[in-house]
Amino acid sequence: MNKILITGGSGYFGSLLRDRLKARGNSVRIFDLADAQDRTTDVEFMAGDIRDPAQVGKACAAADVVYHCVAQVPLAKDKHLFESVNVQGTANLMQASLAARVRKVIYISSSAVFGAPKINPVTEQTAPSPAEAYGRAKLTGETLCAQYAQQGLDISVIRPRTIMGHGRLGIFQILFEWIRTGYNVPVFGRGDNIYQFVHADDLADACILAAARPGPATYNCGTDRFGSMREVLEQLCAHAKTGARVKSVPLAPAVAFMNLTSALGLSPLGPYHALMYGRSLYFDITKAKTELGWQPRFSNGEMFVQSYDWYLQNRDTILRAHGASHHRSAVKQGVLSLIKHFL
Repeated sequence: MNKILITGGSGYFGSLLRDRLKARGNSVRIFDLADAQDRTTDVEFMAGDIRDPAQVGKACAAADVVYHCVAQVPLAKDKHLFESVNVQGTANLMQASLAARVRKVIYISSSAVFGAPKINPVTEQTAPSPAEAYGRAKLTGETLCAQYAQQGLDISVIRPRTIMGHGRLGIFQILFEWIRTGYNVPVFGRGDNIYQFVHADDLADACILAAARPGPATYNCGTDRFGSMREVLEQLCAHAKTGARVKSVPLAPAVAFMNLTSALGLSPLGPYHALMYGRSLYFDITKAKTELGWQPRFSNGEMFVQSYDWYLQNRDTILRAHGASHHRSAVKQGVLSLIKHFL
């Protein structure tokens, strides 16, 4: 039985990973600022801040494998938190893991390290080129991983495409609510940009497989069945049967509007959303398939339908609760609640 530490284990993906690892017979410890309401008593919880080296050191004690899921996500829109949490927090964890002689560390990175790539598909050999603060912070975290790997710490970096799955909320809760009530949803331009997602269950499989494989490595992870942004949204609208439709809006004015309202605090969307919603990004996942024996099970369309249906079934509870992370919580729409009337 492995002793597992999950930093950020109260968040959306951390909670799912927690349950998967516990079901496999592992001893699981969660390290997070706040406890999750759905944690069972057979999972240890340690309250702490990833920015505190002493607390991180205690959390890493006796751990065999560490999954580093703590991150300030783009919705936070706080450059200082990106630096202190995503960069310094990662440095604290790497140092503590090295000192504790952890067998394996899995660092959950982001496709944001590539910004808006000039060429797709993106491979592990594609040079990262982040275009905003969140992506730059995640890339610095990858650089720290490489530095600690040179010191003998066994680290694998997992780069997921945008994560979907049952329970995924955040900005997707806004999309689901619009469709539920029959409002149209926008795409930029024709909406023909190719966009790949990854189901949280598939991502958990990749992380667990990577943890079992010795030696530092980097893996890009996404579904192998995907298409354009318009296609996946039209599939969801057709499934919902609420009268919601996909509407095109001009790319340049829409991006300018998103950036302005985000900067003024009028919208929950951040610079990364404005950068990528109308652009293509998809991974070549050959390396993960070949080296890990990983096979994603869900297509873009399947994961959107599953996520939407879960939202409908749990909506009343969701709107009354406050999750432990942005991705587990409903989001205030701000100015977006007005924009939907004009689509």
